[in-house]
Amino acid sequence: MARAATTSDAFNAIAEPQRRDILALLRAGERPVTDLARELGMSQPGASKHLRVLREVGLVRVRGAGKQRLYGLDARGLRPVHEWLGGFERFWNESFDRLDTYVQDLKQARQED
Repeated sequence: MARAATTSDAFNAIAEPQRRDILALLRAGERPVTDLARELGMSQPGASKHLRVLREVGLVRVRGAGKQRLYGLDARGLRPVHEWLGGFERFWNESFDRLDTYVQDLKQARQED
C-alpha cells in the first residue's frame, strides 16, 4: 500500500521531527525562513520545503514584511491532533487517578499499622 503524502493532513506533516521543531520555534512568534534554518542547522531550501508542507496543511501561515516572508504558527490546524490525543489524555488521567488512590490507600494502611 502506498504511503500517504506528507501534505495530506496534520498527522503526516508532524510525523517529521524537523517540522515539529519548526512548529516549536514558531510558538514564540513569527520568524523568517533564514532564522529557522540557522536555528535548526539546516539549509534554507530544506527549511523552505518543510514550511511549504506545514503551510499546505494549515499549520503555518506566511505574510510579507518588506523583502522578507515571515512564517507564523497557525495552531488551528492542530485541532484534529489535539482532539485525537484527547482520548489518550483521558486514559492517562484516569490511570493516574487510580494510582493516586492506590498510593493514598497504602499511606492510610501504614498509618493504621
